[in-house]
Amino acid sequence: MSDFNLSAFSDAIADIAAAAAPVTASFATHQHRTATAFHWRDGYFVTAEEAVEAGEEIELTLFSGDKVKAELVGRDPSTGTALLKPTGAPDVPPLAKAGSVQPGNLAIAVGNSDGATLAAFGTVGEVGPAWRSMRGGTIDRRINLAVNAGGRFEGGPVLDAKGALIGMLLFGPRRRALVMPYETIERAVATLREKGHVARGYLGAGLHPIRSGDSHGAMVMSLDDNGPAKAAGLHLGDIIVSWNGEAVHGPRELIRRLGPDSAGASVTLGVVRGGEQRDVVLTIGEKPLS
Repeated sequence: MSDFNLSAFSDAIADIAAAAAPVTASFATHQHRTATAFHWRDGYFVTAEEAVEAGEEIELTLFSGDKVKAELVGRDPSTGTALLKPTGAPDVPPLAKAGSVQPGNLAIAVGNSDGATLAAFGTVGEVGPAWRSMRGGTIDRRINLAVNAGGRFEGGPVLDAKGALIGMLLFGPRRRALVMPYETIERAVATLREKGHVARGYLGAGLHPIRSGDSHGAMVMSLDDNGPAKAAGLHLGDIIVSWNGEAVHGPRELIRRLGPDSAGASVTLGVVRGGEQRDVVLTIGEKPLS
């Protein structure tokens, strides 16, 4: 690659970040660090759910350097999405949506730090099918990044080589950079605008992983008095070993099944009680708002 081409490539990355910068904002999190938010549409901003707390006062620093108060409209832990509504923020045009994404494609993360633009580029490391998050959310695509972007980028937009939106930057286990796809954010935003929260399934039981010989399961350690588990007849000490006939190896597998689409559904749990296995039919509830 010639020096001219390298310079042109460098300028192209900078131009993409500069074009996206006006949609970004930053704010101080409850963990005393800085995170990014970006304009979705209609004056609403999105950011990483883990960066905000219910009831806290949020002040966004816009690209212009102006500071505005923002209301937390709602948050969805199952997709890592939070929705903010600033007061008096300019209604800048939303980012265009990207098309197909493939491993090896260029990915540009854009952030904001007290009005200053942040940019980092890398590649899309993995693209996979839909998956279910640890909190039960259905994520449209698995997109992992190979990009050196720090915590201030969290909640910011990830763009393709044309400057179109792939999704929002989040950090998974071991701070692995991943993208919450824009299709998933779209669904979460629609529900948060309407209801202020995204329903999650609810068993009403405290569970603990257990292994006895070759058997794995989730032991019931506590029961909510008005919860679905107690109403269905589950007892303390019961070990849940299957869900509609599929083996359950621990509480995490149950939690992943309690997504927004599970509330109100009927499920047959295989339960071991006193060494004997039986079936318990339970209607999943909707997790109360905390």
